[in-house]
Amino acid sequence: MRTGIATVCLAGTLREKMQACAVAGFDGIEIFEQDLVTSPLSPEDVRKLAADLGLTLDLYQPFRDFDSVPEDLLAANLRRADAKFRLMSRLGMDTMLLCSNVGTATIDDDELRATQLARLADLAGEHGVRIAYEALAWGKYVNDYEHAHRLVGIVDHPNLGTCLDSFHILSRDWDTAPIEVFNPEKIFFVQVADAPKLSMDVLSWSRHYRVFPGEGQFELAKFMGHVVRAGYTGPVSLEVFNDVFRQSDVERTAVDAMRSLIWLEEQSAAWLEASQALAEGEVASGVTGQAPGAPARRRYPMELATLPRVAEPAGFNFAEVRTGDTAGLETLLGQLGFAFNGRHRTKDVQLWTMGHARVIINEEPPAGGQPTSAPAIPAAISAVGFDVDSPVIAAARAQQLKAPAVPRKSQANEEIFQGFAAPDSTEIFLCQGNPDGTAAWTREFGDGLDQPAADRAANPGAVIDHVNLAQPWQHFDEAVLFYTSALALEPQPFAEVASPTGLVRSQVMLTQDRGVRLVLNLAPLIQQEGTTPGTAAGIVGTPGPRPGYQEHIAFAVDDLVATARAARDRGLDFLQIPANYYEDLDARFALEPDFLATLRDLNLLYDRDADGEFLHFYTATVGSVFFEMVERRGAYDGYGAPNAPVRHAVQYDHLHQLARRP
Repeated sequence: MRTGIATVCLAGTLREKMQACAVAGFDGIEIFEQDLVTSPLSPEDVRKLAADLGLTLDLYQPFRDFDSVPEDLLAANLRRADAKFRLMSRLGMDTMLLCSNVGTATIDDDELRATQLARLADLAGEHGVRIAYEALAWGKYVNDYEHAHRLVGIVDHPNLGTCLDSFHILSRDWDTAPIEVFNPEKIFFVQVADAPKLSMDVLSWSRHYRVFPGEGQFELAKFMGHVVRAGYTGPVSLEVFNDVFRQSDVERTAVDAMRSLIWLEEQSAAWLEASQALAEGEVASGVTGQAPGAPARRRYPMELATLPRVAEPAGFNFAEVRTGDTAGLETLLGQLGFAFNGRHRTKDVQLWTMGHARVIINEEPPAGGQPTSAPAIPAAISAVGFDVDSPVIAAARAQQLKAPAVPRKSQANEEIFQGFAAPDSTEIFLCQGNPDGTAAWTREFGDGLDQPAADRAANPGAVIDHVNLAQPWQHFDEAVLFYTSALALEPQPFAEVASPTGLVRSQVMLTQDRGVRLVLNLAPLIQQEGTTPGTAAGIVGTPGPRPGYQEHIAFAVDDLVATARAARDRGLDFLQIPANYYEDLDARFALEPDFLATLRDLNLLYDRDADGEFLHFYTATVGSVFFEMVERRGAYDGYGAPNAPVRHAVQYDHLHQLARRP
């Protein structure tokens, strides 16, 4: 599949955009007219730069408000088109995008439109240019891609074809199956964009909220499957209008864009395979009315590349917190009931365990180190390890999806981890999990158990329930695509939670069996007084800043009440939940009085739905990290969402009380 991207998707100058596209690995680009008009580069300079960078110039766009107009305006439009065709000759480009008329159309007559499009095609032919006619979703008279295709068929000119844009089609919920019967020679260009499902006018939706494939909710694999079946062989190009992308680092956005096309290519191949298998099953069973017998598997002119296939992670192997001052973390983990398992024999890291839940405290300085006089690095989640069937294959998939590799320095007889960096700089390590839940790498730590045997046996079934990672506002959508494509996690509908500093957007990513639950939060920045911006880094010391954001690791236990009482006995200072919360809890659930009193006494939070119950409590924050202890009863599958505003408010108040202390 030939890949492309419109320069309008990216921030920066035209030169910067073209260079970023080349670095990301695109085959070609669309030149957005405004990018050229505002550039000091001449058309000849752009042509040479593209050649030097190995980029093809696939589409000049957009040409607007041409058809459905009176004759006098048509003459002016043809003069304007002639100038653009001459410009395209200087650029070395042969295809121009023509949008259906929005602003100047006054005559709703298909016969007139066809005549006018034919005159434009004649003029384009004189310059060796092809016209790709696109139905805008908000076009005045032509807003349906099938309508645009019919007009192209009426004109029947070799220099006039259609452009299929996924946003204009899917935002209107048009059926994409008819694309399969289009003459592929008349499909001149294909543009793709994803988007969240929003209730707003289509124009505003399009201009501000498009995202790259895999970051929204459109059925793009199905759309592309129909395009492939039609026999199209041209570029598949991104056209994404997004306010955030156009304020973000140009190279990073280009890499995110390329990752989205790699993902879409794989998903489209999977859709074709699944639909073919379904058709074979229907024929074999006689559902279609055809004679039984599997049809021959079809091959298509456009070849779709696939990635190494991997199963979703089986579970969390470990979570790592990095800090230059370990005392607070050590105390907190001990109070929760974790056992200290010793220090690594060659690295300055500690291992703490509770049942099958493992936490690494990394004391090593970031890559490049820092002066000994520098302030201690505040605690931050730096890495997460996942159990996978084949770490090598999973790492190869991630690297093909443009994830930067993170090697881990290993000495003889030490576990070799496959790792890569996520968009938020969290380092992801792929581990070979054992059926009994053990991990071979723990043998690299000395015997450091210093906890009474009774405490060590208190939570033998404890596991990491979920990990909550804060995301920088400009890279939230990128993170969703990354974890979907690289780790096969399934995004759930996002939620918004009120906090004292604004709304927090929360996106849950999980495996089908819920063995892995990763929560991505787009949260307001909370900078504690007296602290410096933190640096999150992984087990190998690659820095990644997430200053001031709060993140947490949640551990599931079998008996939260017993766990909380034991933690209190060890001196844990619980966050103080307001009495108003428990009054509201009683009003909502009519809890048994003794149980409600226990919740209040231990500062526990509670939720219930039709499937089960959920008990949990949170610790105070150390640096930018806090911990959560949870108990899931029955088939409860949530995260105590009704309690989130309480947690945010209590933590906010707690942090400000600390800041006010002399």
